[in-house]
Amino acid sequence: MLRYLWLALVVLVLDQASKVAVMHYLVRHDDIVLLPFLNLALTFNRGAAFGFLNQAGGWQAVFFIGIAAIAAVVIFGWLRKLKSSERLIAVALCLILGGALGNLVDRLIYGYVIDFIDVVFGSWHFWTFNIADSAISIGATLLVLDAFGVVPSRPKT
Repeated sequence: MLRYLWLALVVLVLDQASKVAVMHYLVRHDDIVLLPFLNLALTFNRGAAFGFLNQAGGWQAVFFIGIAAIAAVVIFGWLRKLKSSERLIAVALCLILGGALGNLVDRLIYGYVIDFIDVVFGSWHFWTFNIADSAISIGATLLVLDAFGVVPSRPKT
């Protein structure tokens, strides 16, 4: 199911282009309020999801580069073994792959991941994230939905 790899490339390009634009604009300006619950706020995440290991001594960058590289190889191998009827799984894996590569590029270039999508509801503040994180989350959700049969990816036999 390598024919869906274009989706990973689209995620990677959108992620990197958005980060370049945000870096260019937000380093010279304050956070931008788009909606009452949505801001653009530039942050640099040296850790993993939700800031996990953000304050570690620097070793985490190499660790997460290794994890992302291994994940990319595993996902690529998994994609190669999928049947043509497993389209949903292929889409999910390509979203995850594109997101993982987007954050990997950040870690290789900067040593951290650029996050900028900031969601707030009243006093509750969600972690700041980016397009790559969104693609990974959507892909993982699709895999879970498929695993539980909520959204079947294969024809019933």
